[in-house]
Amino acid sequence: MRQDPDPTAGERDALAQYLDYQRATILLKAEGLSKDQLARQIPTSDLTLAGILYHLALVEESWMEIRFLGLPAQDDWKHVDWDADRDWEFHTATTMDPDDLRTRYEAACDRSRQAAARAETLDQLSAFKGEDGWQFTLRWVLLHLIEETARHAGHADLLREAIDGAVGE
Repeated sequence: MRQDPDPTAGERDALAQYLDYQRATILLKAEGLSKDQLARQIPTSDLTLAGILYHLALVEESWMEIRFLGLPAQDDWKHVDWDADRDWEFHTATTMDPDDLRTRYEAACDRSRQAAARAETLDQLSAFKGEDGWQFTLRWVLLHLIEETARHAGHADLLREAIDGAVGE
């Protein structure tokens, strides 16, 4: 499932490969688990594997589709009252079917890959502009996605071990 990044890849390919490696790690940590297992928490955290999957789908979409490309939000995010529940995706995910969660995340990743592939260069600027005119490049958003996905892969590793003792790859 996971493929080690090519040590001779150019910058653009290396960024994509490292991100895909982290994405595959997330899916690996959720593989074969039931709805109840995906919703399980450890005593010191509210995080769940289900929440991480749905959150990372939101992260992919909000950064690549909404901010980088300037597209509207996906239907399941459009009517969320984020002020009422800043962690809506984490809470909602525990009620979702495991296959739907995995498919949702995989689809968000696929659309992100397509968005990155359509960009002319890593220096292409986002459609998003901050109040002061600030924009980000494709390079920046790919690095951000690597960082966020890798951070949650570490969380997922601990959660999976707590669920069934599975460790490592």
